[in-house]
Amino acid sequence: MSETSRRFGGAPDRRRLLRRFAGAAAFAAAGSVARRAMAAPPTAGDPLYSLLNDSQHDEFGQNFDQASRTIRMPKPTAPMLSPQTAEITQQAVQTYDDIVARGGWPQVPRIDELHLGMRHPSVVNLRQRLAVSGDLDPNAVGNDIYDSYVEAAVRRFQDRHGLTADGILRAATLDAMNVPAETRRDQLKLNISRLQTLTTNLGPRYVVNNIPAARVEAIENGIAVSRHTAVVGRPSRPSPEINSKIIQINFNPYWTVPVSIIRKDLIPIMEKEPDYLGKNHIRIFDVHHNELQPSDINWYSEDAVHYTFRQDPGDFNSLGRIRINFPSPYGVYMHDTDERDLFSGDYRWDSSGCCRVQNVRQLVYWLLDETKGWPPEAIDQAIESGDQINVNLAKPIPLHWVYVTAWSASNGVVQFREDIYNRDGLGAPALPPGTKT
Repeated sequence: MSETSRRFGGAPDRRRLLRRFAGAAAFAAAGSVARRAMAAPPTAGDPLYSLLNDSQHDEFGQNFDQASRTIRMPKPTAPMLSPQTAEITQQAVQTYDDIVARGGWPQVPRIDELHLGMRHPSVVNLRQRLAVSGDLDPNAVGNDIYDSYVEAAVRRFQDRHGLTADGILRAATLDAMNVPAETRRDQLKLNISRLQTLTTNLGPRYVVNNIPAARVEAIENGIAVSRHTAVVGRPSRPSPEINSKIIQINFNPYWTVPVSIIRKDLIPIMEKEPDYLGKNHIRIFDVHHNELQPSDINWYSEDAVHYTFRQDPGDFNSLGRIRINFPSPYGVYMHDTDERDLFSGDYRWDSSGCCRVQNVRQLVYWLLDETKGWPPEAIDQAIESGDQINVNLAKPIPLHWVYVTAWSASNGVVQFREDIYNRDGLGAPALPPGTKT
């Protein structure tokens, strides 16, 4: 069910990774304070300010006056899925109950774009909206200038909603901003049961692919040591929810085209582009492993589904240079890709069910960390050799493909994602024009 790397420098070893993220424990203590900021706007005497404004330079690279009251996003080391996620999310429900009881937040009027330096009446509503959700200091409301404080608050909002955090108000950010507070509260409530099921017996090392977030995390000892933007199944070909274990890495893999893609994609393409297979290094084999020519197939029938279509290894391969294998009844896997521009958009539900992983080599460094003979330099050499090489993990690593649209992690920051497969039952997801269905 899959489809049609940049070279990394040496990855740090595990001890350096753990030292790098050693400060993450501090955010567990920060969680309750950050949640209070959402429940009621903080005041100058509130410890939230000393906790979240202890630096003149936030994670987005925006400089602020030391006296700023701007609320900042904690560093992203808290994993989305941990033993504490369900409990912390339950606390977030109480916060959003309070927001709803106070009347929710105002709608921001429709506008093509707002960005730093602009002046517009809608900025007044925007400031009020961001203050209610705790993204903007409540003392910063009341004027119509899109200044650096508003830009930083929009960035924080975008980050919490899985959008490109550029501080510019466009359609996708505006759509997410105008989802009613009641709906967001209900999202949190219905995800509690999902999280309670998912957060038991996770173990010290595991990988999570959250499908609505289109994001993969490698988690070790309660810290998200590696995060990766992903591309997952489009609504008409959804990625399945899976609990499995990663058992093998394939370097320079072949790609065998699944029957579903032969029928839905390959046959229509070949009717229009007879040279498509040759241009994409895809060979045809019969049941006796004899190679056939495209002219041997009747492309105006279902004839093609009876043959094997296999793409040679290489940068042109739909799997890229790496495939991550795990047992499942769905025939899906995680992999590199030859279409890396897909990672740059806000809407990354574009595959036929598999999961494309950005910077997948970094993830493989971590996956093979406990497999003898496979340090980062050996992984680099295997990839650059161009040879098909299969490596079994010494210790299979638990893998969870989950469907979670709202949660609050140990840093206390409440996160929302759109219900791309409409499984929450709270209304149709906001899809952009041209989204594949």
